[in-house]
Amino acid sequence: MKIALLGYGKMGKTIEKIATERGHTIVLKVDKDDTNYDLSDADVAIDFSIPSAAVNNITNCFNAGVPVVSGTTGWLEYYNMIVGLCEEKKGSFIYASNYSLGVNLFFELNKKLAKMMSPLEGYNVKMEEIHHTEKLDAPSGTAITLAEGIIENSDNTKWQLDEADENSIPIIAKRIEKVPGTHTVTYSSQVDDIEIKHTAHNRNGFALGAVVAAEWLKDKVGVFGMKDVLGL
Repeated sequence: MKIALLGYGKMGKTIEKIATERGHTIVLKVDKDDTNYDLSDADVAIDFSIPSAAVNNITNCFNAGVPVVSGTTGWLEYYNMIVGLCEEKKGSFIYASNYSLGVNLFFELNKKLAKMMSPLEGYNVKMEEIHHTEKLDAPSGTAITLAEGIIENSDNTKWQLDEADENSIPIIAKRIEKVPGTHTVTYSSQVDDIEIKHTAHNRNGFALGAVVAAEWLKDKVGVFGMKDVLGL
């Protein structure tokens, strides 16, 4: 498979390594400031760029008829527009806030726990996410996905960064050097705490998941997610 990498930072380089090990060829590497590039040689594109470049990159893929897997976060106010454009162009698109196979299992565990906790009185839920200091958005897209999973299965109606109102989930975002990503969901009461946690040890899990998603997306049409890729 011929892959275009849209975004060639640390994640892009890790994706290149994993993709090459799996027998694929990288035919294009686009840096974060590049806006004019040729996708004609690519079978699929993987976008791990920056929030200000993601919409342009994804749009370029639709216009070129190239399936695109996006892991860039911080641009989701345009998500519905992108979905509409994908449908209009009969494109192929996967967005995930996190491509780690383990994190996507964690998403499902989080929903299940939220549903179990919902009828119990006296518990308050909170979240913490820790990432490297180069991460531009806060809270992380993964934390937002976790919060949305809780909201779907509880009386909580929204999330807020740091402090939270009633029926709101507080998300504490920390930036520490060389932390690939740690997410913790805690239910606290006067008698005990219940906690689930996912800790990434390196970027390899994110990169592998993105390449697996690209392999799955090739030759498909529509808008998908990692639940489709993993059959969850």
